[in-house]
Amino acid sequence: MANHLVIVESPAKVKTIKKFLGSNYEVDASGGHVRDLPKSQLGFDAEHDYEPKYITIRGKGDILAKLRKEVKKADKIYLATDPDREGEAISWHLMKALKLDEAKNKQVYRISFNEITKNAVKASFKSPRDIDMHLVDAQQTRRMLDRMVGYRISPLLWKKVKRGLSAGRVQSVALRMICDREDEINAFIPEEYWNLDAKLLLKGAKKPLTAKYYGSDNGKNGKTGIRSKEELDRILADLEGCSYVVDEVKKGERIKKAPIPFTTSTMQQEASKALNFSTQKTMRLAQQLYEGVEVKGHGTIGLITYLRTDSTRIAEEADATARAFIKEQYGEKYVIKNEQSKKNGGKIQDAHEAIRPTDIALTPTVVKESLQRDLFRLYQLIWKRFTASRMDNAVYETTSVKITAGGHSFTTAASRLLFDGFMSVYVEADDEEEHNQALGNMEKGTNLKLEELLPSQHFTQPPAHYTEASLVKALEEQGIGRPSTYAPTITTIIARRYVVKESKNLYVTEIGEVVNRIMKQMFPSIVDISFTANMESLLDKVADGSVQWKTVVSNFYPDLDEAVTVAEKELETVTIADEVSDEVCELCGRQMVIKYGPHGKFLACPGFPDCKNTKPYLEKIGVPCPKCGKEVVRKKTKKGRLYFGCEANPDCDFMSWQKPSTKKCPECGAYMVEKGNKLLCSNETCGYRTNLEQE
Repeated sequence: MANHLVIVESPAKVKTIKKFLGSNYEVDASGGHVRDLPKSQLGFDAEHDYEPKYITIRGKGDILAKLRKEVKKADKIYLATDPDREGEAISWHLMKALKLDEAKNKQVYRISFNEITKNAVKASFKSPRDIDMHLVDAQQTRRMLDRMVGYRISPLLWKKVKRGLSAGRVQSVALRMICDREDEINAFIPEEYWNLDAKLLLKGAKKPLTAKYYGSDNGKNGKTGIRSKEELDRILADLEGCSYVVDEVKKGERIKKAPIPFTTSTMQQEASKALNFSTQKTMRLAQQLYEGVEVKGHGTIGLITYLRTDSTRIAEEADATARAFIKEQYGEKYVIKNEQSKKNGGKIQDAHEAIRPTDIALTPTVVKESLQRDLFRLYQLIWKRFTASRMDNAVYETTSVKITAGGHSFTTAASRLLFDGFMSVYVEADDEEEHNQALGNMEKGTNLKLEELLPSQHFTQPPAHYTEASLVKALEEQGIGRPSTYAPTITTIIARRYVVKESKNLYVTEIGEVVNRIMKQMFPSIVDISFTANMESLLDKVADGSVQWKTVVSNFYPDLDEAVTVAEKELETVTIADEVSDEVCELCGRQMVIKYGPHGKFLACPGFPDCKNTKPYLEKIGVPCPKCGKEVVRKKTKKGRLYFGCEANPDCDFMSWQKPSTKKCPECGAYMVEKGNKLLCSNETCGYRTNLEQE
């Protein structure tokens, strides 16, 4: 009979860990938190030292009952929840809910592991510890601060604006950052500038090279821009009939440094850019890779280390194994010489390693058949990034040439890859390709023949809209939130319709602007970036024991309470009209409006309660149905899978799993569908395909 009980968070880990431990160990899961603050009230007593009131979460009674039976049978109980603040708090709540701290004849330990592998799990039992109450206090503080903001301000937004809205300690700052960026874009005034390229031919060369305008006075005063057509015309007049002579040739080397391993933030950013994954999807897939997947020939195994981290540290054993692997697979010269490290102004929580594969020998090729497509793509990204981080830098030979003519200078450059280093494995998604041109054997004094001058007018561009990737980067740089908060924060502001996501960009909606304006007016400290970043710093100090958690809470709440009281008196009610659709209510003839329910958008008659007509909202994609000519709309199956069908269904049965295009196949005339960056003929026997970009 098993006399050791191991309690983990996720049921997905149970099978994996049980396989490592044998018959003396029973492994069970809590399914996350088992206790929380009550939903029906604030959950703490401000009059009595802010003591929190915890209750059993609805639906967790059966789980706790089962765990209590397992506890009775066991001599030793190991709390093996996740290795972070949240995991520490879950272990503490389990201790209280199961009354383990009162058990006289039981030995209770806290263990943690950064990866779900046999060695890591077994090693954790050799170094059990007590629950770290500083970490628990830090989690409690965060939970209570979030509860204070959400429960005090959200009802105010319902009353003054619209039901279903919410405010949040991190969420409201993220919304403010997006709104501030929108304001910058709207206030931006473009400025004119010109580029001037010279197409020059070197004697004996077949193709001309392109040199870019650098500045006047042969470049002695540094690079100068061309700010107007008049300035350009003066330069062109100076260059009339001039000879172009090489004034300077510089050769050198350029080092391209190997990347550092992934943190949660950089993984989310790169997965967004390289794989087009949302932050929420990235975290969901990474959780599966961490908890364990079935790999042919290896059984169920956790493929990556813990996914919530802002450290770039790598364990010595993993580093040594990676170096040996690279030496064997790529050669000695590819092994890293001097490791890169990330400097983050003291914000790094170094309790965990960076995100890496648990076994570098499990290459993407080895696991490909065992993983679903998106799981494989994320694992491949993590494996390549980690492997590249243990490899040496890439080296380029560079040549830069300065060319003078008529008191002006032009420059051109070329680079040649001498050693690919880490680039043999990994190139970041936004790395620009090297566009090289042949510079030949140029030396000072070489004459070049002008083929043509190519002036082009441009205007300065406003700041770019935030994407999920760039917002995550900005939040991290400002010290807002923690790795685990980025995905739910972005998901929430999209779900609340404060922002909409189009072609990766995040755009503020009218309701988002209204909520942000209220927050800035009535709760300026809540949406102040410096204040929120300082609060994160205080939470870190609670975690290391240098600040008492009740000090943080008691300093925060009175000011918030006063601000809410003032806002209730002074804030005027704001009316936001529903978006009008092009659908006409067939019962009363009014234009139907778009409403939002628990399952997304639907159409409703604005004549409610006189007319209660509603119907599903069908999102048109601007493509006529290939069968009947009516509109194609986005739809979902009962299980939530997206597909495309005709709005006239059931009269027209057209459907497609891929998004149909307005283009017809030039080979057979069938309709085309979009798949990745390709356009494919829907007629599988035809097989015609072309690049979507070309279209």
